[in-house]
Amino acid sequence: MNKILVPTDFSTEAENALKVAAMLAKKYDAEIYLLHMLEIPLQEIDPVNAHSDIPEAIFFMKLAHQKFEALIDSVYLQGIKVHETVKSDITFNEIKAACYEFDIDLIVMGSHGASGLKEMFIGSNAEKVVRTSEVPVLVIKNEHKSFDINNFVFASDFKKDNKNTYKQAVDFAKAFNATIHLVMVNTPNNFLTTEESTKRINKFIAGNNYEKANINIYNDESVEQGILNFSKSINADLIGISTHGRQGIAHFFNSSISEDLVNHANRPVITFKI
Repeated sequence: MNKILVPTDFSTEAENALKVAAMLAKKYDAEIYLLHMLEIPLQEIDPVNAHSDIPEAIFFMKLAHQKFEALIDSVYLQGIKVHETVKSDITFNEIKAACYEFDIDLIVMGSHGASGLKEMFIGSNAEKVVRTSEVPVLVIKNEHKSFDINNFVFASDFKKDNKNTYKQAVDFAKAFNATIHLVMVNTPNNFLTTEESTKRINKFIAGNNYEKANINIYNDESVEQGILNFSKSINADLIGISTHGRQGIAHFFNSSISEDLVNHANRPVITFKI
């Protein structure tokens, strides 16, 4: 991991994400790219000259730069190479574009909690980042004095199209020497026996074994509740799930469940693109 993108609106939640990004940057010797989107009405922007001659744009650019300077002077960022970038489009497309432009390896972003990602970056744009990002997205809810991952839940339906995401999760776990708790949630409407579930998981992890991984079959009323309840039962430090492009988080989730899971989990969530 060499480059970490942190979208920021300079809120407390965004700074919580930045503090975690700083810990990861020190661990991986990575650089941080801070991204802020200017809230300038699109009709006021000349598509040819962009916002270079608009007084409002100049004012907000200077204000953003001042806020960047204050952030970059923070003690927790000392010794880390931090880049600042400002875009005039406040949609999630700018975040995706920045990932390509700067060759980003991980996005770390803040969330307001239960009301969730929808409150950040206007409407549901942050939620769309989670759902469509080509790179892993780490969603941070709270301030972390330290970001130590000992127990890492990886929830999946353990179909073969998720194998690459599991490899990414293993690589992340290895960096922390964390235990991965593979969990498959059984629901009344989608039930497999323990034997069938265990066989599916063992087939799924074959060829990518990790000595600190264990298998768990958890029964609950819904997939979302099963993941949340299991994670709570082991006091997990992180929940990992797979994203399936515009079809939502994890192949077995519909979009409403995926949004609820990311929004309702009190612990950090990391998503990996299938």
